[in-house]
Amino acid sequence: MPMTKSARLRAAALVVALGALVAACAPAPQAPEQSTRFDDHRWTQVGDDAPWGRRAGVETVRLGGSVYLVGGRTPKAPLPFPDGPVPGNSTIWGDVWRSDDDGRTWQQVLTTDDASHWKARAYHEVVVHDGRMVVLGGQNFPLVANPACDGSLFCSPRFVSRSEFFNDVWASSDGASWELLTASAPWAGRAGLSAAVLDDVIYVMGGSVNDDVSIVGGPPTRKIFRDVWKSADGVNWELATASAPWPARAGGATVVKDGYLYLLGGEYGFTGFPPPYFNDVWRTRNGADWELVTPAAGWSPRPGHTCDLLEGTFVCFGGYGQSPNPLDLFGRMSPTDLWVSEDGASWTRAQGSPWNARSSDDVRYDYDTVVVPAGPDGAGEQLLTFGGDRETFNFFDPTQYLNVDDDVWKFSLPGPAE
Repeated sequence: MPMTKSARLRAAALVVALGALVAACAPAPQAPEQSTRFDDHRWTQVGDDAPWGRRAGVETVRLGGSVYLVGGRTPKAPLPFPDGPVPGNSTIWGDVWRSDDDGRTWQQVLTTDDASHWKARAYHEVVVHDGRMVVLGGQNFPLVANPACDGSLFCSPRFVSRSEFFNDVWASSDGASWELLTASAPWAGRAGLSAAVLDDVIYVMGGSVNDDVSIVGGPPTRKIFRDVWKSADGVNWELATASAPWPARAGGATVVKDGYLYLLGGEYGFTGFPPPYFNDVWRTRNGADWELVTPAAGWSPRPGHTCDLLEGTFVCFGGYGQSPNPLDLFGRMSPTDLWVSEDGASWTRAQGSPWNARSSDDVRYDYDTVVVPAGPDGAGEQLLTFGGDRETFNFFDPTQYLNVDDDVWKFSLPGPAE
């Protein structure tokens, strides 16, 4: 039967609407690679199969010429039906590892079961302040009986993850001996927070408490923060602002440059269309007064990325990217680009891909980085990356838990021996 004119018009309108939906959900086209001062830099794998094992939500800092790796999570194999799968089911680490040769070899200086320090955690922050590393925030993933099952044997999953969120603050000069600065800072316990040190003051901002509904499937509801706190000693904290002008977020990157603290990107949810991610850039001198540098940087909105100051230039890469297919909520298409900027406002896509990625499957998120000062080999400053996550949100995939890395990579100019 031929379609009536009105039916044809309705069908055409539906096609247009679906096309608009797909276009709105698709990632913005990436700028072509351009010539930058980092074109001669190369990605080199420093080490693989590190003794600290596969880790995400990990923190690293450089202190006294050594690199310290602190905490993190290693996903476990999914529990069989009806017990699982349980999103977030992981081994949570409270250990510390030290490398004196920029990630080539490692020595464990603290174990998880040592009761003299902070509880095991991931998605925390570690900053260097006053000659010590300082641990801030984070969460764990303990399993509990699923309250929705109410004891029923015909309910799945029978277990869920219900995280504890931390607001204690600890400090150490060697990674082995830790001092409790405060058992309960006035800022709410949180994970995915951002932290940095500006003018000898520690700043804590953003982050979230409670697990996302896409992870645990129910209450308590995740709360995302936009407050900013500061401390000169890690013991006494002052509220800089209860409501920063930037939208509440977790997973934002921080950089300190020329007397400003910059906040770049982040997320206000894990999945959705359009993806609930940011690519704005803000800066402050005091944590209270903020200036919008750009509402949309050249790089696509993302969380779980890193931004560092390398040779005086912003360098951003990595992070989580959701599939552009609106029917594939749990698919991943992470960005394969690397971007640089002199001012945080104007961005240029550099040549090449982080970790020499051949596709989005090779790009990780929730890794960490440190910048190593220039040495006598002529290679200049070096940017090192540690571990990271390549999982999707498809918790029924029995192998995705293996997509977490245990390697160290270097982004730098080639040295004489390379």
